[in-house]
Amino acid sequence: MEKMIWKWMLTPDCVIEMPAGALVLTVQTQHGEPQIWALVDPTRQKVRRRFRTYGTGHVVPDYPGEYVGTFQLSGGALVFHVFEGGEE
Repeated sequence: MEKMIWKWMLTPDCVIEMPAGALVLTVQTQHGEPQIWALVDPTRQKVRRRFRTYGTGHVVPDYPGEYVGTFQLSGGALVFHVFEGGEE
């Protein structure tokens, strides 16, 4: 099966349904909104994966999850860092 690249909009604490085994590629803004892109096999069963976003200077738990990426808003005035908590 051929794979595809899909994207989803991010919110500060979100659960995204994506095909099992999806490989997160990057986090960036598009049209001023944070997005996440992943390489997926669209034939695989969907699983729920939790992503949390923390701003620079904000409190972060001891283990926030696996680092995914960083994005900026407001011309770089706001910088956020995204971590994945894994499949639910």
